[in-house]
Amino acid sequence: MRDSLVPAAGVPGFRSPKGNFWLFAYGSLMWQPFFRYQERRQAVLDGYHRALCVYSWVYRGTEANPGLVFGLDRGGITKGIAYRIRAVDAKAVYERVHAREMVTAVYRPAWVRCRLPGTGRTSVTALTYVADTAHRQYAGRLSDAATFNLVRAGVGCAGPCTDYIESTADHLRALGIRDLALERIVRRLG
Repeated sequence: MRDSLVPAAGVPGFRSPKGNFWLFAYGSLMWQPFFRYQERRQAVLDGYHRALCVYSWVYRGTEANPGLVFGLDRGGITKGIAYRIRAVDAKAVYERVHAREMVTAVYRPAWVRCRLPGTGRTSVTALTYVADTAHRQYAGRLSDAATFNLVRAGVGCAGPCTDYIESTADHLRALGIRDLALERIVRRLG
């Protein structure tokens, strides 16, 4: 895999895929993939946890009235989805996903090792997007009350933040994945 990587324009030190690759999804890409993929598997990423730690200024809020979206933050584990992208689709998929995730550069693209339980494979290297803790949109750890208020108020070009939160929670439940912090916010939303 590493031999098939080429430098990505505008992201120092990052290499974009040139051939087949895996993409690790932990938020809306799990329930709303907008790209072609060859295989879809549940996956586990160690060393990061899913967190509502990114102020959304575009998709689920505005700079004046931000919502919150998920980012991968340091520590813990994240259960999500890994998509295998064929070489014939790699360039188009990477460019579309990268443009969507990097709209305000609040994420850092990263190659990570994901476990694929029950597949006979121990792990794969996958592209994912990690919250940039130095970016001004990084919210860090917020109280449940602050999180709830931002989720309730945020509306961006992709719709209300509440829809994003509820859709992610619904999809995680359908996969048998429990996210207790997310469930607390959903219960409070009613």
